Amino acid sequence: MSQSVKRSPAYTDHHTPGTRWSKRHASKAVRRFTGGISSGKWYRKLFCSWSICDYRFYKTKQQAIHEWETTPWRQERFPTRAEVINDWEKVFRRK
Repeated sequence: MSQSVKRSPAYTDHHTPGTRWSKRHASKAVRRFTGGISSGKWYRKLFCSWSICDYRFYKTKQQAIHEWETTPWRQERFPTRAEVINDWEKVFRRK
């Protein structure tokens, strides 16, 4: 069984209040559309999906290791190098 890996290894900001407001604004635009929506995915043309999630973060494995080596609070949170790599893979690589 193969391990699944993200296609775009980025961490998106889905938890801020601005993102919630944008999602609500997008769903209102779709619901209030007076024309007919022919197929199921046609609603995507009414509102740009990039406007919903503006913030994308990406950090390479080398950057994560370098931050762990230079900042003391990260060393307190993750005592070993393997834990830092596991956390990086959990956020940026694995689904």
